[in-house]
Formats: sequence, structure tokens, C-alpha cells
Amino acid sequence: MTTPHPLTDGGRRRGQLVLAVCCLSLPITALDTTAVNVALPAVGHDLHASVSGLQWTVDGYTLAVAAFMMLAGSTADRIGRRRVFQAGLALFTAGSLACSLAPTLGWLIAFRVVQGLGASMLNPVALSIITHAFPDPRERTRAIGLWGTTVGLSLAAGPVAGGLLVASAGWRSIFWINIPIGVAALVLAAVFVPESRAATTRRPDPVGQLLVVTILTSLIFAIIEGSRRGYGSTPIIGLFALSAVAVAALPGYERRREQPLVDPVFFRSVPFTGSFVIAVTAFLVLSGFLFLNTLYLQEVRGFSALHAGLLTVPMAAGIALASPLSGRLTAARGPRPPLVAAGLLIAAAALMLTTLAPTTPWAVLLAAYVLLGTGFGLVNTPITSTAVAGMPRSQAGVSAAITTTGRQVGNNLGVAVLGSIVAAHTRAPDHAGIAAASHPGWWVLAAGGLVIAAMGLAITTRRAVATATATRVATRVPTDPSTAFSSAPRMRGGAQA
Repeated sequence: MTTPHPLTDGGRRRGQLVLAVCCLSLPITALDTTAVNVALPAVGHDLHASVSGLQWTVDGYTLAVAAFMMLAGSTADRIGRRRVFQAGLALFTAGSLACSLAPTLGWLIAFRVVQGLGASMLNPVALSIITHAFPDPRERTRAIGLWGTTVGLSLAAGPVAGGLLVASAGWRSIFWINIPIGVAALVLAAVFVPESRAATTRRPDPVGQLLVVTILTSLIFAIIEGSRRGYGSTPIIGLFALSAVAVAALPGYERRREQPLVDPVFFRSVPFTGSFVIAVTAFLVLSGFLFLNTLYLQEVRGFSALHAGLLTVPMAAGIALASPLSGRLTAARGPRPPLVAAGLLIAAAALMLTTLAPTTPWAVLLAAYVLLGTGFGLVNTPITSTAVAGMPRSQAGVSAAITTTGRQVGNNLGVAVLGSIVAAHTRAPDHAGIAAASHPGWWVLAAGGLVIAAMGLAITTRRAVATATATRVATRVPTDPSTAFSSAPRMRGGAQA
């Protein structure tokens, strides 16, 4: 096996410019995921939205991202990554403008779906562009670490930025800020990002895409609307059943395709599958926390959007400090230490909030915010590095999109599940019971932290890593030495995977 030559100075500078442009697209999509949470009470008051309406304001966006992200990844591999990246920027920017002008809740949700369609073309394609811009595995690991840090910092800054914008110019200003950034990224991508495609052209998979949309849409709709219509009602049971049938049908159909949208072979790799599960769980925790915490601070404690955002600064600080540490720790020791530590910290933070009350001391809240932020900051980089390591670069767009889809599925489930728990236990119009109604939700988040820690142990054993090598062979794609596991971060005990 040969090792790629290091980048020349000129190549390194070009790679850094590409990385900077790709990272510029992250703040607008990540901020849109978390900043909108702080604005939910203002949106609810202005547009007369119920709890389920607020859930759809968040999940309309994340559902579109999750449902079409894998299509965007495979399309980018086929017709050109820069082209799809630019199309996503244009659609996201236009959707942001439309959201800022939405006259009713229904229109806002519809325009959020448009935003989500644009965002689905950005993050996984950006990661694929970065992967190809850095052929040297060590340079690529550092670039992906910086990319993951940017994701974490953007998510952390969302509540603070959202609070500042809502307080100064109203909730619509959250969408205004996306427009100049989106236009700037669109221009810079045209100048600095080279076009790239997969060596093997992938054909469209409309049936596979339809099954993915069916799984996610029916599941999220059933969870959100079930709290209002009753989980035992015929329509809700039917939607759960439809989602289950689509889940069962997807792998069987995709196995028969030469070029599937979602290649079931990927999931034979324990590290890849584990990183997907961790991504779902980690972002379920984050989105669920932000949803519950926003309602608690503004509806129970009576704080403004600005004060609620500022109170999450300890969480943002934890993410900011832990994200770069996670990159260095993953490169030096492998993904196990940051994943296990992240899970335990998240579980500890959620357990502190299982007795949340209107009079909970601020010391308890702030300590929980710091622990949760630190835990989340540790988890992002090892998710990405574990998922990408060992996968053929010719399928980088698809493999990156699958894991990033896991993040968005987690975002969907966090808001849907935790919001439905609150809605099912809170009937008073003044939201007086939100604190008590949130208690089961905090237990769910604590369990999520333990799942992350357990998976961090399970996917980093030698036996687990061996399944990744076998999976790469099973894809029948020639091995690319620059993405082989022998070049990846160490997975256990300092041993090369």
C-alpha cells in the first residue's frame, strides 16, 4: 500500500480556500437549525401557533434535509459537486427570503421546507468536496476536524444569535441574516471550488428516494400529530405501519439495484452503522434539549428570547472548547475516548434536569448546560471521521450523506418526540405545566447519552473495525489507499485499525 504524497504549498493553499468556502455554508444551515428554536415563542405568539405548529416550524426544515440529503449526495457524485453545492446555496437563500415574508404559519412551514431542500444539497456535498480537496489522509483528518468544529460552533452560536436577532429586529430577522452569507458563499464557490465527480456515474434511484421520503414523513407526522389525535387512532396507527413497511422494503429493493441510493452493504460495517446511530442519537439530544429548554426559559421562567439565548452561552462555551479538543483527541487516540466521554457528560447533564421545576436553582441549570455543551462538542468529529474512514472516495458523497442524514433524522426525532411528550402532558393555555411535563423528556435524553457511550465502546473494537475492511471489499470498488483504514485515526488502544 502506498501513501499519497503530501500537498504542495500551492495545493495546500487551494485546499484551504476550498475548506473556507465550504465552512462558510455551514453557519447558515446550522444556525437555522438552532436559532429558530429561540424564536419559537415569538413565532407562536405572532402567528397563533400551537405546540404542534411550532414542532412543524422546526421539523418542516429538518425533514426536507433528511429526506433528500442522500439524493443530493448521489446527484453531486454524478453531475458535479460544485454544481449541486451552488444550487443548494441558491435555493436555501431564496427560501430564507420567503420565510422572512411568510404571512401565516402554513406559509412559513412551506417555505421552511424549501429552505430544507436547499440545505440538503450543502453539508454532505461540502464534506465530499473537502474529502477530494485533501488527498493526504492526515491533511484530510485535520480538515474534517475543522469542518466538524465549525458545525459544532455554528450550532452552539444559534441560540445566542437567534436571541439577539429576535430582540433587536423580530423573529423574521433570523432569516434575513442568511441572505448576504448565502450570496457571498455562492460567488466564492464559483471562483475557488473546483468541479469534481465520481469516477463511476450513478443512475437515479426514484423508488429508493420515494421509500426514504415515506419512512421519514410518515414517522415524523405520526409522532407529532399523534399527541393531538391520539396514538391509538386509526390514521396514526396507519402512518406508523406505513413507515415500518417502507423500512422493511428499502434494503430488499436496494440490494437488487446495481447502484442503490442507500447501499445496504455500507451497514455491514459496524463503525459506519455505529456512527449513524450515534449521529441520530446526538442530534436527537441536541434538538430535544433546545426545544425543551426554549419553552422552559421563555414560557415558564418568563425570559425574553435575548435572555434565553444568552443563558445558553455556557453550553456554547462547552461546545467551543470541546470541539477542537475532540479533533485532536480523535487524531491522536481514535474515536473511542471522545465518544465515551461525550455520552457520559450528556447523560449527566440530562439527569440533572429530570426534576426541573419553575424554581430550579440557576447553578443547576448552568452546570447542566456546560456538561451538555462539552459532551456535544466532543461527539461531532469522531462521528464524521469514523463514518468516512475506509469508505471508497468514489462514493464519498453517498457515505457522507448517509451519516449527515442521521444527524437530520435525530433533529427531526428530537423535536417530534420531546415536543409530543410536552404536548401530551400540557393542556393549560398558559403552559404552566411545561416544567413537570418535560421530566420524561429529560430521561429520554439521559438514555441517549448512555447509548452514545455504549456505541463508542462497541464500534472501536478490533472485531468491529474488521467489518469495515470487509465492507470496503464487498462494495467491489477498488481500494483507495488514501481512505484505507490503515490511514485512518486509531480505533482502539493506539493500534492502527
